[in-house]
Amino acid sequence: MLRTMLQDPKSRVSWSRFRADAVGTTAVEFAMLAPLFILLLLGMVAYGIYFGASHSVQQIAADAARTAIAGLNQTERQALVTNFINHDVAGYPFVDPHKLTVDAKDSAIDGSQFVVSVSYDARELPIWNLLDSLPMPSMTIKRQSTIRVGGI
Repeated sequence: MLRTMLQDPKSRVSWSRFRADAVGTTAVEFAMLAPLFILLLLGMVAYGIYFGASHSVQQIAADAARTAIAGLNQTERQALVTNFINHDVAGYPFVDPHKLTVDAKDSAIDGSQFVVSVSYDARELPIWNLLDSLPMPSMTIKRQSTIRVGGI
């Protein structure tokens, strides 16, 4: 049957007509490019979440330092920072309060400054699920903020 179809001139499709037919080109192009676009989109989302967490950690350090201004000595300032971390950090996006490490103390270099250092274990952010060959940032986000103690 196939042989008779190929021999029948009415059933043959000319190659010029086949090459000019562009019905499926959009589907083929989409199939080729969609994985690349999806990978780029997921990469942007994953890096965006990491940068959002990094910004939140910096904001936590700055807000904790501003909270510590009200303390009269290092012990009060540390208590204010601890209270801030325990009660207010849950509202920051992309940050799990249980993975924060906070160190708040007077500066060893300049006694008129109080330093709040915050470290965040970012291992569970989705950025680590991307390709292994991509350059990745540190799994620990570290930020600090300094305030001047005692007014002027």
